[in-house]
Parts: sequence; C-alpha cells; structure tokens
Amino acid sequence: MKRKSLSRQIYAYFLIVIVLSLLSVGAVSYVQSSRALDDQVKQYMEQMVDSANYQTDSYLQAYELLSNAFSTNSDVRAFMEIKPDDAYEYYEYSDKIKKFAFASMESIVTLYKQLNMIYVTGQHGRSVVYENQNLFFNFDPVLVQEKFEKLMRLTPVDGKIALLNMSIRTADEGSVVTMARKVRGPSYKDENRGVLAFEIKLDELAKTWDRVSLGKDGFFFILDNAGNYIYPRSMSGRKSNDELASQVLTSDNQTFLSKYNEEERMFVSRKSGYYDWNLVASMPVKELRRPANTIRTTTIIVGLITLAAALWLAFRFGRSIVRPIRNLKDSMRETEKGNWQYIEDAGRTDEMGGLIHSYNLMVTRLSDMIERVYEAELEQQKNALELGETKLEGQRAEFQALQLQINPHFLYNTLETINCYAIVQDSNEITEMVEAMAFMLRYSVQTNLEEITVANELNHVRNYMIILQHRTEREFEIDVAIPPSLLLEKMVRLTLQPLIENIFQHAFPDGVEERHSIRIDARKGDGLFQVFIEDNGTGMMPERLAELRRKLQENRLAEPEEASSGVKRGGGIGLMNVHRRIQMVFGEAYGLSVDSEWGRGTCVTMTMPETVRPRLRNS
Repeated sequence: MKRKSLSRQIYAYFLIVIVLSLLSVGAVSYVQSSRALDDQVKQYMEQMVDSANYQTDSYLQAYELLSNAFSTNSDVRAFMEIKPDDAYEYYEYSDKIKKFAFASMESIVTLYKQLNMIYVTGQHGRSVVYENQNLFFNFDPVLVQEKFEKLMRLTPVDGKIALLNMSIRTADEGSVVTMARKVRGPSYKDENRGVLAFEIKLDELAKTWDRVSLGKDGFFFILDNAGNYIYPRSMSGRKSNDELASQVLTSDNQTFLSKYNEEERMFVSRKSGYYDWNLVASMPVKELRRPANTIRTTTIIVGLITLAAALWLAFRFGRSIVRPIRNLKDSMRETEKGNWQYIEDAGRTDEMGGLIHSYNLMVTRLSDMIERVYEAELEQQKNALELGETKLEGQRAEFQALQLQINPHFLYNTLETINCYAIVQDSNEITEMVEAMAFMLRYSVQTNLEEITVANELNHVRNYMIILQHRTEREFEIDVAIPPSLLLEKMVRLTLQPLIENIFQHAFPDGVEERHSIRIDARKGDGLFQVFIEDNGTGMMPERLAELRRKLQENRLAEPEEASSGVKRGGGIGLMNVHRRIQMVFGEAYGLSVDSEWGRGTCVTMTMPETVRPRLRNS
C-alpha cells in the first residue's frame, strides 16, 4: 500500500474543503440568482401585459358605452324601418344619425384619433356612414349588402358586442378592428333589423401596446378566440390556429416556453376580461438569462482566483504544521527501539511545544506507568470476579434459605407411616389429614421447580384447607373466580398458600364467622399476570398499611422482632418472603402490592409477567 505523507494529506483535505465550498457557494448563488432573475423578468413581462390588457379593456369599454347610446337612439332604430326607395326618409334619418355621431365624438375626445368610422346598415340595403374626419359618403348598396350579411352572421343575436377582424372598406382591411352589434326596430319585440358597427384604428390603439418594452428581440401580438392574429400586421398573414396560436389558447393565462423560428422563447399570455382577445408578449430565453450567464462567468473567474490563492496558503500552512511533527516522529521511532530520546522544544509555547513537552514527560514515566497499569488491571479483574462470585453465592444462599426454611424429608416419611396406621385403624379423618400433609410436604421439597402453574398452587391451597378444617372442626370454602383459561399461567411455587394462611391468622383474629369470605381471582393484560387474594376481615390501620408498603418498596425481609406485627410469624413464610421470592424469580419490577381499609378487609395483588405460549397449528 502506497504511503502518503501528512503534508500531502493536509493539502488534499484543504483542496477538497476549498473546492466543495466554492462549488456549493457558486452553484447555490448561480441557481438562486438565475431563479430570482427569471422570476423578476417573468413578473415584469406579466405586469406589462396586464397593464396593456387593462388599457385595452378601458378603451373598448368606452366604445361599448358609445355603442349603447347608438343602439338605443330612436333615429337609429327608425332608420331600420325606412323603405329602400324612400329618398326623403333616408336623407332625414341619415342627417340626424350623422349629427348624433358628430356630437358623441365631440363629447369623448380621447376616442377621436382611434375611431376610423361609424356605420349603420339595415336589411333594406341602405347605410349611413360617419367617418372620423367628418367626411360623409354612402357605400355602394351591393358592397354594403355583402358586408351586411357577414356582419349579421358573426354578431350575436342577443345584442352583445362582437369584435371582428374586418372592414367594410377593402383598403382598411388589416388596419382596423370592427366592434359590431345587432340593432332592433322601434319596437323591442321586433326582430334584429340591422347592424351598428365601429371601426377602430389598430395603429392608434397599438400605441398603448407599444409601451410594452420587450428588448431588442422581443415582440407583442394579439390573438382572438378563434386563433386569428389581429395585431401586428406582420403576423396577420399567419395561418389561423397554427401551433403557436394553439399553445396560446390552451395556456389558460399561464407563462410558457416554446420554440418560435427555431429559437426558444418565453410567452406571457393574458386573456382580456372584456372581449375574447389574448394579449401575448414574447422574449428570447437567452436574452432573459443573459444577466444570469454574466453572474455565472464572474463566479467562475473569481472562484478560480480564490482557489489558486487558497491552495498556495494551504501549502505553506501545511508545511509549517508538518515540520515539527516529523521531528517528533523520528524521536518516537527511537523510543520504539528502547532509546528514550528527548526532543528540544526550542522555547516553543504553542500546541506543538506543549506536545513536545508532554512527549518528554511520557518518556520518563512510560515504563513505570505500563507496569502500574498492568498491575491495576489485573487487580481490578480479580476484584470484579470475586465480587461477582460473592454476589451470586449470596443470591443463591438467600434463595435456598427462603425456599428451604425447613427440611421436610423425614417428616414426609413419618407421615407415610402414620397414614398406614390410620388405614389399619380405619380412621378416615386421620387418613385425609395425613394425605393432605404429605402432598404439601412433597410439593415443598420439589426444589427443581421454581415456576409452576396456578392450578398447582390452588391444589396446594386445597390441601392446606383440608388440614385447617380438621384442626378447627369447621368448614370454610374459598371462592375461586379464576377463569379456566388462566389455570396454566406460570407463577412462583409456595406463594399462594402463605397468603391464605396469613388471612386466617390476621384477618379473622376472633375466629371464622359465617360472614367471612376469601376470594381468589386473576387476570392478565398489558404483558402482566395478576392474582388477587381478597378478604372481608378486619383490614389494616392506615399507619400499618403505609409501613408495610414502605418495606415492600425497600425489597428487604422482615426482621425477627416483627413477628408479632403480622408481617412475619416465627417459622412461617410471611408477606415479605413471598414478595422477595417473586422478585428473585421474575425481577424487581414484580411482586406484591397491598390495598386495605380498616374494618372492611384487605386485597393482596400478586403481579408477575404474562406467560407467552406458542400457537398450536391446526391439524
């Protein structure tokens, strides 16, 4: 494996840190600035298009108001009913309509330059035309009739305004846009008899749109809802509903990118809220991102200069660090050989001087420290081993002392002999007592079983009750409410019977009466198995209950002098022993808990872990 010097490693680390820092800062700065510039340009274009759209709607609304005035004018409505060959009526209404148009234009000065002409034409083929420059003339009736049929076909029947890319004069085609609506006769019930139209000059209206500054290669155009290009004239020759028009109509007022003349461009479209016009602004993407490209180039140049300067400083800094370390390395090699070599610190007061000073101290104390460390380690391991063995032996002795407080083997053999004599003498009471006692002794000497079932413990309690009934010559039944499904749950041996014995000794001090009862119940859940032993005896005083709970919490056995207190009786297994036995088998988290009320009884709860049984497969 090729070895690398520390100076090269430091230089490589500095290179990685510097390059990563420059790349991350440069990339993030470029991406964020590009994104910010794109958003700013997009917002700028959208604001300009929105402004142009608003101005256009304002102008068109003014023309609509003027159109409303014309369509409701009585002379205009009456003109629709004149006879085609009545020259007098035609001249009379034509003069009135022209005067009304002149008066209306004088009242709205802002529309003067934009209006090309106003004309009213009816089904009878006669027309009244008012030009903006106050020149009055009549069109050829045949020509007007051709245009009239087109106007009647394209304008809505409900009298609403329609914007049409047409003119009744061939010379004005492409330079004006027509705002037209149908006009009824004098009666509102009559059908539409004619058309009222305003021709608006696109060049004058375009002065509002030309305020949209889109740079050198940007342009602005208007598209109607049918896909026809209305403005400028250079685009009016394009086919309707071409690819660009389709994208605009389907963009739903959203900004999109598309290729136009082999160049990727950004298009900002806004649909007029007043008429079916789409105002669209476009700029090349490369022009939009020119500031971002400038930022990128500047970032790269500055980054390269910074990288070169940083690498030179890293090289000088690395050499200043590595030189004393090399001297220390050579001295340590001599130390490995057993040559305890000192290093001259040359009066250094920095970290390297401290390191050299520490090395010199290490050399002087190394042999003694190694010997002491080994001795301390051996002593510590020896003490830990002895402590573990002592603790294990103490737990084993305590467990055996709790479990084998008496040695019943010889008693069991003696009881078998007594049982034989009782059978010979035909004494059923003696036989029953001896058998119960024998079963209890046999159960107590099974030292190889620490975890048995609830059913085993209940059988042990039954044998105890047989002996107790013969001793007291009084029958007493214990209410066992444990569900059959819990009889095979695991518990500690010789824990249930001592609690029953404790009840008879302390809960019923004046003897067992008819009202007295003992109930044994059990339940499991949340990973716990609990057995409840409840009586309705005398109960405990509050101070005695508090003292008992404290000792259960301290996990210590009762003292011999406490025999008269009811917690432990000489030669028996009391509550504290049962509590400690459960903890020694299952752990400190389990054991006994006591609830009692003076004069009403006591409930002792035995808490153990829930038994997890394997599932049986269905055959």
